[in-house]
Amino acid sequence: MNIASKTLIVTGAGNGIGRELTLQLLALGARVAGLDINEEALAETRRLAGEQADGLSTHTVNIADKDAVIAVVDEIRQQHGQIDGIINNAGIIQPFIRVKNLDQATIERVMNINFYGPLNLIQATLPDLLERPQAHILNVSSMGGFFPVPGQVVYGASKAALKLLTEGLYAELVDTNVGVTVVFPGAIMTNITENSGVKRDGEDAANPPKGAPKGTMPADAARQMIEAIESNRPRVFIGKDSRFMDRFYRLAPVRATRFMQKQMQKFIKLD
Repeated sequence: MNIASKTLIVTGAGNGIGRELTLQLLALGARVAGLDINEEALAETRRLAGEQADGLSTHTVNIADKDAVIAVVDEIRQQHGQIDGIINNAGIIQPFIRVKNLDQATIERVMNINFYGPLNLIQATLPDLLERPQAHILNVSSMGGFFPVPGQVVYGASKAALKLLTEGLYAELVDTNVGVTVVFPGAIMTNITENSGVKRDGEDAANPPKGAPKGTMPADAARQMIEAIESNRPRVFIGKDSRFMDRFYRLAPVRATRFMQKQMQKFIKLD
């Protein structure tokens, strides 16, 4: 799909990859409806857009609230006149603890934002997308969505659910004008830890613990996602870590699981 002149909805547009997606899409001549729960973060994205901000509308919304999503999609239709694509980028992680120590409220929050949020937006916009000459759905899963990461088990389950939802959508829409892409980022240099309300000894993904592998920059991740939309790629692995673990886990799942368990013990207390 040619990005120029298209209108795309981007969730999590207030920071990290979502902000980079918004700015790069605008630079390519697209119009963007940026969604985020943080109004101040959206205002900063608008400021950074500069002269291209005319093509940007911002909408403060909790994507886990289905009625709110339906209402904001109607608002976007009125403002932009069309919807050509959605990028379900918003997501949160869980505290770095074992499943037995997770409270129900945290479990539901992670599942609601990471799985039901994208599903809400897909259901609200799919009729619009099917009417467009070209359209696209891109869902951001995770490296943790295709193999287990101790201390992030419920987060991984939410992203695995999103992975299979996306692959199922691809199968349902393969003969339509709507392209579908699932993305598996590895470590990205964002502040997802802070934005998720997770404390980790004062660290976040932008300042990883000493000895942790360096992640992909958000601008590079956003660029690869946009390229995937333009080339209609069904699957994208972002970062050497994601590509490595995909191969490792398919070839030797038990060894890969034990490898990750040892890696997590270096940085995260799982007791």
